[in-house]
Amino acid sequence: MSFAGVSVVADGRLLKPSSAASAIYSSPASSGGWWYHLLVVQGYSRLKDLPNGHRIKGSSFRAGGYRWALEFYPNGNTITMESAGFMSVFLFLADQHVARPVAVHGQFSFIDEVDKQVPRRIRARKAYFCANDRIWGNQFIKLEDLEKSERLKDDCFTIRCDLIIAEAAAAAFIKVGADVTFNVGQESFAAHRNILAARSAVFMAELFGPMKEGTTAGPIRIQDMEPNVFNALLGFIYTDLMPKMMKVGGEVGVDEVTWLQHLLVAADRFDLQRLKLMCEEKLSEHIDLSSVTAILGQAAKHHCRGLKEACLEFLKVQSAAILGGVMATSDWQRISATDPSVLNELIAKLASKS
Repeated sequence: MSFAGVSVVADGRLLKPSSAASAIYSSPASSGGWWYHLLVVQGYSRLKDLPNGHRIKGSSFRAGGYRWALEFYPNGNTITMESAGFMSVFLFLADQHVARPVAVHGQFSFIDEVDKQVPRRIRARKAYFCANDRIWGNQFIKLEDLEKSERLKDDCFTIRCDLIIAEAAAAAFIKVGADVTFNVGQESFAAHRNILAARSAVFMAELFGPMKEGTTAGPIRIQDMEPNVFNALLGFIYTDLMPKMMKVGGEVGVDEVTWLQHLLVAADRFDLQRLKLMCEEKLSEHIDLSSVTAILGQAAKHHCRGLKEACLEFLKVQSAAILGGVMATSDWQRISATDPSVLNELIAKLASKS
């Protein structure tokens, strides 16, 4: 756990960081993926009568490689009567462009509510942040309840925001208590046998079955896979999130279609059906004349029914000349050899078009 700065509200406004405390950045390695930020409110009596919907934005802070801020509503977060009389706090993702959803477990509490500041309570509440949905929070406490409580002292109180960022926590967790090592290319990866076996039947067989890998104390060699692909595979196993696109084999110019194909192959190899479906869905968005045969080939080889169907639907609407050109390629010949039913299914679709 790492401290991620403090925001101080006084006289109805946010004090400048230099007047309060500068935001502190902590690396995932030192935080274990867990940060907390404090919102110190001074002069509550001057805040409670502010209009419903009045917002005070806290200081920006960094956690898990992203910029965040708290949004504080002293007397309701909207103009509706339902939120009036409630103090609301929200966690806001300040980064404008987010490549993929960020999974966060969050908890708001008063600074002395230590029972709420434990992993079990924090992990019970989960939110996803993305480019179009960058805020999460709730009505924190009713004003009259705050005034009756012991949290309000000398007209001041402090709210603590704990957040555990899934991808950062996984990166830190992998390094702690790891009991198996994989060598992939020139790189090594540490992991946990029980977690891998719980997510993948293939890992279960390799690590706990009668196979050599289940009993060896040395590193396990993974053949025919790039290190970055295996790293992405581990990332999915620990976070259940679609991995970010990564370079394959150190090649800078690898496009997303190639990356997704590598990942789909890896997912099929280790029987990670959810990841495989994610790759299928992403690949279906990239089907065009330049990619359809390559994607169809992978779909046929790895028994991706939905992706295969998407490719055939795309070919169905093409002109006879374009379709003839596709079927004359060596890629199509390889597809037909891998899955002879492809041609029959395409003919059936063309017949239904007429």
